Amino acid sequence: MSNNCIIVGASHAGVSLALQLRKEAWTGSIQLISDETELPYHRPPLSKEYLSGQKDLEAIRLRPLKTYADNEIELLLATTVSQIHRESKSVSLSNGEQLDYDKLALCTGASVRKLPLSDSLINVHYIRRAEDVQRLSSQLKPCKRAVVVGGGYIGLEVAAVMAKKGVRVTVLEMSERILQRVTSEAMSSFMQQLHESHGVEIHTGVEVLELQGSNAVERVVCADGREFESDFVIVGIGVTANSSLAESAGLVVERGIQVNEYGQSSDADIYAAGDCTVHPSLLYQGDIQLESVQNANDQARVVAANICGRKQLYDAVPWFWSDQYDIKLQMAGLNEGYDQVVCRGADEVGPKVSFALFYLKQGRLLAADCVARPKEFMVSKQLIKNQAVIDPMILQDEAIEPINFMS
Repeated sequence: MSNNCIIVGASHAGVSLALQLRKEAWTGSIQLISDETELPYHRPPLSKEYLSGQKDLEAIRLRPLKTYADNEIELLLATTVSQIHRESKSVSLSNGEQLDYDKLALCTGASVRKLPLSDSLINVHYIRRAEDVQRLSSQLKPCKRAVVVGGGYIGLEVAAVMAKKGVRVTVLEMSERILQRVTSEAMSSFMQQLHESHGVEIHTGVEVLELQGSNAVERVVCADGREFESDFVIVGIGVTANSSLAESAGLVVERGIQVNEYGQSSDADIYAAGDCTVHPSLLYQGDIQLESVQNANDQARVVAANICGRKQLYDAVPWFWSDQYDIKLQMAGLNEGYDQVVCRGADEVGPKVSFALFYLKQGRLLAADCVARPKEFMVSKQLIKNQAVIDPMILQDEAIEPINFMS
């Protein structure tokens, strides 16, 4: 058996894990496998700077090719793992090759949920890979009509880019409000006002029934009878963990690859990190699934340490961000179960908007949404980690500096 670590998936989690293994003094070989033809790149800019044309693909690479060579990481592009053989500790590739491993890490990420109406239509788009954005970019022309199905962060980020390019955008969301799964009514209301101020039309409580057109979408038909003319459609209705490889190998899978607090799967020599995983959280007292760059990077670094023999727990505070128009929204923690929302600042759309929403449960800070409030965001992460109980009046009082929340 060779002293080899194979990493399946070369996005944020896979690349971070490979580089961290070298920092943890892993002396064996490392093979980093990607089913994409491109050198690994950052995914968040796909729906923002890359789609808008502010950055090209070279500007969003995770690392230059030289970094992999300098760290003796063998990068296998356009390569797919078809099967894991746990007994022989090897993997089969789709090209017929077989590779042995000492440790295996699954960083397979997630795939977009498909709208079951669009397979035969050429102008229905999803945002997950660079090639997706390349296909969409050519259609972003002034006065074109676009329908976005799904009012989550990806859908809204794409809507913002298109609106700034003069595209006439309509967002259709099945839930009662946009961002309903991830934030409060107050933040949903603010984001809807923000988009409407830029000319985006938003309809909630709407179920898409049919996409009509002979070869390309011409209109979107909803269950309530409404129809929306469209030159193209972007679908952003969430993702599902890529766990089929793990499941076929007999690993425990539930919504994603189940790992313990060390990032270890039900097989002691197989680890997993990133969007494909479900992991225990001491902070939130249960299993959670996160779709974020922060989780992918932080979990991968812990997994690398544990592959190298350290017993390091993963229990980081989740955090996220979203850029829409000139607004930067930073989010810390998970707000599920909150019983009080405290607003600091004025959550009104305008050129100098700046506010923070704090989510409390029995006085304990669970999460925070911060618009142009970097100090509140940074302090909130620490307060959430410490499971701090804090007086809502302190959070509201603009005369109290955020650093003093912790005193």
